[in-house]
Amino acid sequence: MSTPAGESAGNGRRIITVTPNPAVDLTYHVDGIIPGGSHRVNTPLSRAGGKGLNVARVAHQLGSTVLAIAPAGGSSGAAFAAELAASGIPHRLIPVRSETRRSIALVDDVSGHTSIFNESGLPLEPAEWQALAAAVVESLSGDDGHLAGVLVGSGSLPAGAPQDFYSALVKLAHDAGVPAIIDTSGPGIIAAARAGADLLKPNNHELTEAMGQQDLAGAALQLIGLGARRVLVSTGADGMMAFDAAEPDRYWHARLPEPLNGNPTGAGDAAVSAAAVELANGVIDTEQILRAATAWSAAAVLMPGAGEISPRYSELADQLIVSYKELP
Repeated sequence: MSTPAGESAGNGRRIITVTPNPAVDLTYHVDGIIPGGSHRVNTPLSRAGGKGLNVARVAHQLGSTVLAIAPAGGSSGAAFAAELAASGIPHRLIPVRSETRRSIALVDDVSGHTSIFNESGLPLEPAEWQALAAAVVESLSGDDGHLAGVLVGSGSLPAGAPQDFYSALVKLAHDAGVPAIIDTSGPGIIAAARAGADLLKPNNHELTEAMGQQDLAGAALQLIGLGARRVLVSTGADGMMAFDAAEPDRYWHARLPEPLNGNPTGAGDAAVSAAAVELANGVIDTEQILRAATAWSAAAVLMPGAGEISPRYSELADQLIVSYKELP
């Protein structure tokens, strides 16, 4: 009998997340947005964010051992570092010269829609990229007494980033004998597939854009054909699809009976966090990973900001409708 992701039956191996383009996340809640109008808002929720930070935050919330690695710089980077220190999440920040970017989420509590405004990340210097890579290698070594269970690389890349950044992360993980999860878009997801990533987690828009076709199953199978071992595809209110290289003739689909209302900003990151916990605990069953990822993703929608999930995740997991679909 399997133990739900997030409960204390794991092997204690550490989830390492790498966020090359972090942000100070600001979340505003607004009682209705009028285009061109003036709106009075309360003080925003401010957090150290970026996709990998959100992954680590969720896993840490549910008791997993984590280490979040990211660059941080400037006055915004100081605010980023202060919030992260206050959160209690184990982390390692690489000092950089560039200002850490900001991301703003406007949650319309009337319509239920969320609008996101992401600043572009500023370039890092070559020595700073080298320091980031060195921190990853050191964290995977286990020299600090923490055995690595999975390496997660998440998010966009700042301008001028090495094109092989995510494929290099996959290689570092495999050299250390641990699985690699990559959640990114564009050429980075293709490179990670070619490197043999153990799990890729695009959303439907990222997948079709990267692969140049609208058929989600066909696009996911292209990533499998390039070398990815598993692909999870989030499709918003329609749930999530899972593809496994070991069973190329079918895929799984999981969804709730009814969509949830809330803030979907960190839903994809919560899904990655669930997958990371499962892989770190030695789970290789794709359906089990899909169930955990879908439930955690849904539970994130019920929370006000990215990087946390509702305690209802177990209840939501029990409500999932999971189907198996044969591929032509």
